[in-house]
Amino acid sequence: MDRRKFLASSAAAAAACSAPAAMAAGKRRPRNVVVILCDDLGYGDLGMTGARGIATPNIDAMAREGLTFSEFYAAANLCTPSRAGLLTGRYPVRTGLGDKVILYNDDRVLPKSEVTIAEALKPAGYATGLFGKWHLGHRGPDWLPTQHGFDRFVGIPYSHDMSPLVLVRAEAGREAVQAPVEIMPLQQIFCEEAEKFITENAARPFFVELALSAPHLPCRPPAPFAGRSNAGAYGDSVEEVDDKVGRILALLRKLGIDRETLVLFTSDNGPWYEGSSGPLRQRKGGGGYDGASKVPLIAWCPGSISASGHSDAIAMAIDFLPTCCALAGVALPDAELDGKDISPVLFGGAQQSPHEELVLFNNEDPVAIRTQRWKYVSGDYFLAGFRPTDPKYPQLYDLNADPAENYSVADRHPDVLADMRRRLAAARTRFAPFKRGPVAVTSGTFHD
Repeated sequence: MDRRKFLASSAAAAAACSAPAAMAAGKRRPRNVVVILCDDLGYGDLGMTGARGIATPNIDAMAREGLTFSEFYAAANLCTPSRAGLLTGRYPVRTGLGDKVILYNDDRVLPKSEVTIAEALKPAGYATGLFGKWHLGHRGPDWLPTQHGFDRFVGIPYSHDMSPLVLVRAEAGREAVQAPVEIMPLQQIFCEEAEKFITENAARPFFVELALSAPHLPCRPPAPFAGRSNAGAYGDSVEEVDDKVGRILALLRKLGIDRETLVLFTSDNGPWYEGSSGPLRQRKGGGGYDGASKVPLIAWCPGSISASGHSDAIAMAIDFLPTCCALAGVALPDAELDGKDISPVLFGGAQQSPHEELVLFNNEDPVAIRTQRWKYVSGDYFLAGFRPTDPKYPQLYDLNADPAENYSVADRHPDVLADMRRRLAAARTRFAPFKRGPVAVTSGTFHD
């Protein structure tokens, strides 16, 4: 069945419109959505999560005015699969982009059969724009975001450490243009273009993804951010990110649409060579451990989301698509989604996650299962050939007591261990048919 066909039954439409009913009485439903997605921002890189040497006053204020999630996961531990999961509401292995990242000589692209958030919102008349890093393919006739539901794209095809680095400008139905660009002005360009698009479409519903390419290395922030932090160029880049967050929120207030706009601030995975994963174990690419894919999430919408809220409900970036559909009152795509509508958590004060479990992948392989309390990890990305849970050293962590995943309690909870092992085995069976196999790592040119 064509995944671009949307469910038309009244039951599906009613389910898609469930968010308003879940909201507290008197609260207005936001119509617009802005996703601010950072690149390689660590869980511990913000003032609100204990960063030292880095000032993030705008993000910290956003947290005080909104809802923070402490148990939120990116869709993957690397950027290409993570971005595929965010936009489609599906675990990346389903999309063919679950293995590694797309390099310059890689022909993979997001399949046209996949329905993005931008496409799903079109029946409700949304203006859609993506400004920043795409990294879901850059070859062939269908790679552009404007071929995947976005009305406008101004950004870079892949990470800013790859060459040739070009800035692409594309409008739906028109031929794209591109020109060489340097790293230093990128975040300013992305923010300005997002501000322009929001201003132009303030009178109609819109979906905007501001996909900043910072603080991914190399960090080359411009003045006045260069040299400003006490955490090197990486810290300077995080402070530039903070500035851009403040500008977007200020613009929404200036336009008088802040109470109509849900802003979601997050990252595509944990930190790479620099940055902090805070109290979490390991970093970007770190298999099933939380430092690889647990990331900040702040949800902001004055009047609809209570200030200084906190949720420990497990959630993932794959939840953005079904949540956006619920807010817009449109039916879900005719596809097997893994994400869930989290609007009852955002707006209704719900404490319970809609997920019984989350599956964490290393490339195309499920390597961990997360439930609300427990984490079972199998395999270690950094120890090739060594499987610490096969069979002598089962890794079962009670994240209520040990969020750093330092001490396995498998011997104390054999019933839980057996259940989590069954869950992981079931996930491996469920997703095995979607695996494409390892992608050959091709040579590419990178900025130093």
